[in-house]
Amino acid sequence: MHSIIHLILIPISVFCVLAANANGQQSSEDMSKNLTKYVKVKLEADLSHLSANQKKMIPLLIEAASEMDKAFWKQAYGDPTELNRTVKSEALKKHIQINYGPWERLQENRPFISGQSPKPLGSNFYPSDMSKDEFETAVAASPDLKNLYTMVRRNPKTKELYSIPYSDYFHTEFKAAAAKLREAANLAEDDGFKAYLLARSEALLSNQYQPSDFAWMDMKTNDIDIVIGPIETYEDQLYGYKAACESYVLIKDLSWSERLTKYAAMLPELQKGLPVADKYKQETPGTNSDLNAYDVIFYAGDCNSGSKTIAINLPNDEEVQLEKGSRRLQLKNAMQAKFDQILVPIAELLIVPDQQKHITFNAFFSNTMFHEVAHGLGIKNTITGKGRVREALRETSSALEEGKADILGLYMVSKLLENGEITEGTLEDYYVTFMAGIFRSVRFGASSAHGKANMIRFNFFKERGAFTRNESGQYQVNMDKMKLAIAQLSDQILQLQGNGDYEAARNFAEKMGFVGEILKADLERVNQRGIPTDIVFDQGMKALNLK
Repeated sequence: MHSIIHLILIPISVFCVLAANANGQQSSEDMSKNLTKYVKVKLEADLSHLSANQKKMIPLLIEAASEMDKAFWKQAYGDPTELNRTVKSEALKKHIQINYGPWERLQENRPFISGQSPKPLGSNFYPSDMSKDEFETAVAASPDLKNLYTMVRRNPKTKELYSIPYSDYFHTEFKAAAAKLREAANLAEDDGFKAYLLARSEALLSNQYQPSDFAWMDMKTNDIDIVIGPIETYEDQLYGYKAACESYVLIKDLSWSERLTKYAAMLPELQKGLPVADKYKQETPGTNSDLNAYDVIFYAGDCNSGSKTIAINLPNDEEVQLEKGSRRLQLKNAMQAKFDQILVPIAELLIVPDQQKHITFNAFFSNTMFHEVAHGLGIKNTITGKGRVREALRETSSALEEGKADILGLYMVSKLLENGEITEGTLEDYYVTFMAGIFRSVRFGASSAHGKANMIRFNFFKERGAFTRNESGQYQVNMDKMKLAIAQLSDQILQLQGNGDYEAARNFAEKMGFVGEILKADLERVNQRGIPTDIVFDQGMKALNLK
C-alpha cells in the first residue's frame, strides 16, 4: 500500500498580511483593507507502509531542510533578530515569517511594517548601496561575481566588490545540513537515493552542485525524496543570477506516478512540432526525464515564501538537462488544496456558468504537470552567440521562462488530445481551467515571476479575443481564438529567448505585464468574497505525529 497524505484545512485559520500605504506607515484603516489571506493547511502523512529505516530518515531530512530556511532568511533579508525584537504584534510577527521579511510578497513586495524601506531588488545577495553600473564594471575583472552560488559583498576598506562562496557564507547552516544528509544516507535502503544524499552533502560543502544533480537524475526507485540547496533564482530580481536556498521533503505517490511515466518520453517529438521557426527548436531535449507525483510533507526557504510551489522541474543546470533531461515533481496534495480552496471559488465567481462544468482537478493537475514538462522544450542557449538564455535575458528571464512553460504546456495538451495520448477530459476542460488559473496566479502580483507571466498571457489573450467578459464580470473562453493565441504567444516567447535580446524582452514584459483597471476590479471582487490568495502550512514532526 502506498502512502496517503491527508490535508486538513483549518477553516477559521486564515492569516492576513497587512498592506502598507505609500510611505510604509500602518494605520487602522490599513488593518481592514487590502488584506492578503492565507488558508492554513496541515500536512499529515500515513507512513505505515515505510520501513523502520525510512521512518528514521524523515526527521533527519526535515532537520536538514530546516537549515535551508535559516540560509534563505540571510539571502532574503539578513539577520531578522532586531526586526523580530522591535515588532510587538504577534500577528505581524506571523506575517514576517510567512514573507521572510517585512515586505508582502503577494502585494508587489510592499512594506507592511511602519518606516520600513522598499525591498532591494537584489534582496540581500548584493550590497544595498551597489549600483548596476558598478556591478557590471566589476564583473569584467571578477566573473565569479555572477556565479549562482556566491554572495556579493563590499570590502570595507577598498570599497571593491568581491564574492563569497555559499559554502563559506552559509558554512554553519550547510555543514549542519550536510551532516544530517549523511546520517540519512546511512539509513537509505535505495542505492540511488543513498548516492544522491552523499553527493548533495558534498555539494553543500564544496559549492559544486552538478555531480549531485546528475546523481539526482539517476534515482528511479526511491519512495522518499528531498530537494535541497540553492536552486531557483526568482529571489534575485536585480539580475536573476543568484540561487536561493530551499528544500522540500517528499513521499512518492506510486499510483499517480505510474499514470505519468509515458509523457516525458514524448518530448523530442513534441519539440519538432513547436509553432516556431526551425532555428529556435534545434536543441534536442534529454530523454531521461522523469515525471512523478508526490505528496509534500515539508517546505523550507524560498519555496515556502509567499506563494507556495505546487510543482517542480529540476535541475536547472542546462548541461544536465541536455544530457539527462529533468525531473518533474507534481506536488499533488498541495495542488488539491489550492484547487479546492482557491481555484473553484474563483471560477464560480468569474467564469460564465455554461463553462464552469469544465473546471476539473484533472485539468488543473495536468496543466500544472505539462507546465513543468514544457520547461524541457524550446531553447536553452541563444542562437545569436549571447550564451545561455538565462544569462542573456537577466531579470526578465524567469518571467519569460514561466510564460513559455505555461503556454507550451497548453500546446502539449492540444497535441496529445489530438493524437489520443490524453484520454481524460476535453480541450475545453484544459482551456477553461487554465483561464481560471490565470486569475488565481495573477493575484501573486508582479513581484512573482509566475504572476508576471500570467499578466503577460492575460493581456496577450485579451488583445487577440481569446476570451470575452460579459456585463456581469464573467469570462468566457473562445476556443478557436484561444488556440490561435497560444501558438502566437509560443512563437513570440521562443523567439525572444532564442535571440537573447534583453531590450526586446524587457520591453515586451513592460508592455504586457500589467494589471488593467477592469481586471483589478474583478480581483477586488475575489478579495471581497474572502477567497484566500494562497496557503500556508502547519507542518513538520508534530504534524506528522512523529516523535
